[in-house]
Amino acid sequence: MGDKGSQFESSVTIAPPVGIGRYYPDAADPQSPANVAVAIPTVLRPVLAQAVESVFAQRLSGRVQLLVGVDKPAPDDGLLDALLARRPPHVSAVTFRLPFSTSVRNGGLHKATDGGALRAIMSLAANAPFVAYLDDDNSWKSDHLAKLLAAIPGKAWAFAQRVLVEEGTWRELGVDTWDSVGVDRGRFAARGGFVDPNCLMVDKVACARALGRWAETASGRAGMDADRWFFEAIRRAPHGRVDDATVRYTVRPTNILLRFLAEGRIF
Repeated sequence: MGDKGSQFESSVTIAPPVGIGRYYPDAADPQSPANVAVAIPTVLRPVLAQAVESVFAQRLSGRVQLLVGVDKPAPDDGLLDALLARRPPHVSAVTFRLPFSTSVRNGGLHKATDGGALRAIMSLAANAPFVAYLDDDNSWKSDHLAKLLAAIPGKAWAFAQRVLVEEGTWRELGVDTWDSVGVDRGRFAARGGFVDPNCLMVDKVACARALGRWAETASGRAGMDADRWFFEAIRRAPHGRVDDATVRYTVRPTNILLRFLAEGRIF
């Protein structure tokens, strides 16, 4: 009898291995934790450049680790490499380019339609005690990370305020005083309040048990409310607050916050 194992192996074509990311070092030992990590989920929209550049422009002493996760497989057009080649010396970067999406929106398993499991994966992978989050269509003012790092010691999380920015013109319209305003405040006070991920920084060890919530929703159905599901898990933990609006949050003309702004609505 022949070797069945050998026959099977010879009849199967093995696909070549596929890389799932890259590491872009700074000058430090990779095992040495950075002072803070930044997690950006993206589908590689051109506006990603604006978000990444705002991370590079942060004024703070210490090292930053930038993690960028691509939610949907896409051809490598060199955008990420070109962006990350411009990183300053104190910034290292890690990219995640899985050959599949983790979100049900694109055929994956996890219910969060705005990134699947990427925020959870990047939070756990980050080699820094604190993790901040940024969407690829938003950006930060240059003092954002420094102010959050000053507010978070001894706390599980901290948040800053956000200013609404008009899509396309990037003109600042006014500060959000309705939605992303903290625990038991604003339009969502009856549901415990809310903080937008772009405004948030967490102590990843203190919040470790909650990090998986970034991948799911409270209802168990596909949706974009994983941020609220995560916030529900951490909102009662000790936290810090930055009163300045250091987040530039992009809004489209149909966003209800623009109506609140025009009407001077108070909740």
